[in-house]
Amino acid sequence: MPKIVFIYIWGTRFSSTLHQLSITMAVHSTSTLCFLLCLSSITLLLSSFHAQARSHAPTPTFQYCDRNADYAVKVSGVEILPDPVERGVPFTFKIPAYTPEPIASGDLVYEISYAGVEGPPATFLHDLCEEAPCPVPAGNFVLVHTELLPPVTPPGTYIVKLTFKDHNDKLLTCITFPFKIGAKSSVAAI
Repeated sequence: MPKIVFIYIWGTRFSSTLHQLSITMAVHSTSTLCFLLCLSSITLLLSSFHAQARSHAPTPTFQYCDRNADYAVKVSGVEILPDPVERGVPFTFKIPAYTPEPIASGDLVYEISYAGVEGPPATFLHDLCEEAPCPVPAGNFVLVHTELLPPVTPPGTYIVKLTFKDHNDKLLTCITFPFKIGAKSSVAAI
């Protein structure tokens, strides 16, 4: 006759959506015991992943340079990969946007400044066709900018001002957003 094993689980909180669980159960065989232990382990593992996912910083928010302006190009967000940026490792800004009219060509000016430090920003000029397929058709599109920072770049929070003009120098949009450079540096890049 198999032994009877009692398991008592109380006050266990698996996630914010589950209430405390209080169960007393009798296990009549070792296979059932193994099954329950595996199930408990999987549940704890999943709740750990859920807690980690909630603790990650949200995607950086952006602001229009002039909140009262009616820019032709409407930006819907900014995604930075990886976040935080690691020195000596390529990173990417992905900026989804919408244009009501096709854009044949244009320029993107990135002005990057160290948050809280006065002085002229580092300025980078890029052709629109380097960051999106040209011509950009009317509708949704994504600007994709990939960069590599030197390993000596100081860690901290930076502010990016992105100005987007068409080939006639007409301002299409202007946004600012923060990004962080972590203290970690790629050993291969040093």
